[in-house]
Amino acid sequence: MITVLFVCLGNICRSPMAEAIFRELVKKEGMESKFRIDSAGLGNWHAGDSPHQGTRNILRKNQISSEGIVARQITATDLTNFDYIIAMDDDNIEGIRKLQKAEPTSFVGKLLDFVDEEVEKNVPDPYYTGNFEVVYELVTKGCELLLEKIKAEHNIRQ
Repeated sequence: MITVLFVCLGNICRSPMAEAIFRELVKKEGMESKFRIDSAGLGNWHAGDSPHQGTRNILRKNQISSEGIVARQITATDLTNFDYIIAMDDDNIEGIRKLQKAEPTSFVGKLLDFVDEEVEKNVPDPYYTGNFEVVYELVTKGCELLLEKIKAEHNIRQ
């Protein structure tokens, strides 16, 4: 099983959006049994909460379910329990690195690093900007390319 963890600051906007979008992409390809997908935040102030209303709205608009997604804080154990840890921005990468006790066994990178043509390399936080549409487009593109990378690395064919 391939395990993927999406990480942002509070786990109510960007990372649950990425979790939901990535789950939908995996589902469309009939590969649900090959993946475990989750999300977490660096902080715990939203732990137990559903995704932000703006995230739920944009997902619903695009017919993507956010059902069952609940905010939680990332743990040091996550760094060994997941194959891919995908952060939304440079600050998230820094926070993840601070949790590491040893050399990571997981791939740790930013979502937009998979998007060559994208000028933006950090997914902006819509909690502050309110621009869930732009974030949705960036996250979708990043998730599509992440899935292609994972399929190639693990020699997965439909």
